[in-house]
Amino acid sequence: MDDPVTGSLLAYLAAADREHLVGGGVRRAYAADEVLIREGDPADFVHVIIAGWVRVSTVLPDGRELVYALRGPGDVLGELAALHGWDRTASVRSIEPTTVAQLTAAQFQAALRARPETGIAVIKTLAYRLREAELARVGAVHLDISHRLARHLATLMAERGRPSAEGIVIATPFTQEEIANQLGASRRAVARAMAMLRTRGVLTTARRRIVVSRPDVLRALARR
Repeated sequence: MDDPVTGSLLAYLAAADREHLVGGGVRRAYAADEVLIREGDPADFVHVIIAGWVRVSTVLPDGRELVYALRGPGDVLGELAALHGWDRTASVRSIEPTTVAQLTAAQFQAALRARPETGIAVIKTLAYRLREAELARVGAVHLDISHRLARHLATLMAERGRPSAEGIVIATPFTQEEIANQLGASRRAVARAMAMLRTRGVLTTARRRIVVSRPDVLRALARR
């Protein structure tokens, strides 16, 4: 099992509670670019991500896909629909090879009743996501794309960054297009903003890898 990401369900659980939750599920493996959940389907199960990253999206009336969340190890998918019996309100597709523990809605609800700490962890996760959504909404109104990108990269750096001789390495499964979708910007605008950061020596990029050479500058840009 990969280390749970900040704000995920498993990040708020002790080891015994984690094992109780995922141990009752069926392990399923998905290749990159596979659909885990389809918008409009009945809500008869939840996924807890064990390894890998996925994107959460909906299709707009004009046919465009709007990616509004990225989920990683430790995150739970479909919990609200499973608790309420709603149809799926979004689709989930793997970004890279992904392993999940799949639980039926009944199993998930039983785990919440059996382990109160799991229920509290679900509330904490929902609060974290609500705060994320609020910050994203405020950011979309008040920041231009360069500042929004800097804020996004600063968050990834804090959550996934690994110190190295070159700087802070962010091993990210996200493409520029996926980052653009999450920011609500065009890929071209994100590419221009990324190029500006490279030109200024703030970071360097490679496939699925970003090295932040000047984390102090990136954080300063994110705060503006």
